[in-house]
Amino acid sequence: MLAGLLALGFASCKKQNSLGYTPGTGAPVVSSVRTLSKSLVDSITKIYTTYDSTGAASKDTVKNPPSGYTAFDSTTTTGNLNNTYEILGQNLGSATKLTINGVNVFFNRALGSDSRLIFTIPSNTPYTQPQPNSIIITTLYGKVTYKFTTLPPPPTILTYNTNDFTANAELSFTGHGFAAVTAVKLKTTGDAVTIVSQTDSTITLKMPASAATTTPLQFTYTAGANTGATAVSEVKFNDLDNEYVIFADGYENGWFSNSWGPGAPSTAYAKTGTTSFAFTLPKGNWWADGFGNNSPLQTAGYSTLAFWIKGGLESYTLYLTADTRSGGFGNSDQSLGITVPANVWTYIQIPLTTAKLQGSEHFGLWTPGPNDQDETFYLDDVALLK
Repeated sequence: MLAGLLALGFASCKKQNSLGYTPGTGAPVVSSVRTLSKSLVDSITKIYTTYDSTGAASKDTVKNPPSGYTAFDSTTTTGNLNNTYEILGQNLGSATKLTINGVNVFFNRALGSDSRLIFTIPSNTPYTQPQPNSIIITTLYGKVTYKFTTLPPPPTILTYNTNDFTANAELSFTGHGFAAVTAVKLKTTGDAVTIVSQTDSTITLKMPASAATTTPLQFTYTAGANTGATAVSEVKFNDLDNEYVIFADGYENGWFSNSWGPGAPSTAYAKTGTTSFAFTLPKGNWWADGFGNNSPLQTAGYSTLAFWIKGGLESYTLYLTADTRSGGFGNSDQSLGITVPANVWTYIQIPLTTAKLQGSEHFGLWTPGPNDQDETFYLDDVALLK
């Protein structure tokens, strides 16, 4: 019995010594949390060359602190997802569990000590309020709770129903961080955007009348005590009220169907509004479908031909054709191909320097075949962008 106890005691000491420290046996205490590290340049090194009376050179190295240097204090009561922090306190060496807002957080005791624990906030940590806003550490000798708020990430758009809009149109987005949004505006003009509905992963916006052409969105959101944090979307949006539109919910600016086969407005599918332009390419025919106008297209002041296209039953490469391109409209020109995946809407932008549509009265799309069956495609929000 005594030998067994001695063996157990020896094993216990060996396990604790493998950590490099001996955990305290008192109740755990947290005094502060700080950001683990921060890059900081705290001195400037200069090398001076001097010469004595004989002309011999010598070099002196001098370190000077930069002007306005202040010490870095990383103590914090808030944290961001996926960032790493350090808990400072006492009797932390026997920690068995660490949670933030109820989520288990991985930590390695061997990287800490009895007075500190290092952890990274998991990406699945809840941050929408209300939350406990607490770190809870459980050790072999007790439990301690410390107030700590996980901040929402900046509002980020991952998917959107369209990046084209007109006044009063509603745009819907998925992403994260939307629950904390308090205001939205057009970045380039400052026009306010109306929030129709929001959750943390979705937001629907009603777009304003504006003088914008292409603009990102600017979100104002609350992050802890910062009620005026801002984030700008990477996605840019086109105000079609201020662009040259060929087809939106119908033909515009004198354009009409100029198609060898069936090509007309359709309510079967639409990217925005209720109507798109549907055109069918019959099996085995090399037909060209698209748009015509009795007035030559003037592209001065515009940079891009843009449109949404919904694919057919299979993926295809369609080719841009125009009376101003090589061979004219309907010629088998394959110099500018557009990849069109099956069954989904795809946004296409073509520089006008590549499209070569200046003066065009007829332009559209064609493909060899199709080989397997008739295929119908849908175009929406066909426009020239500034």
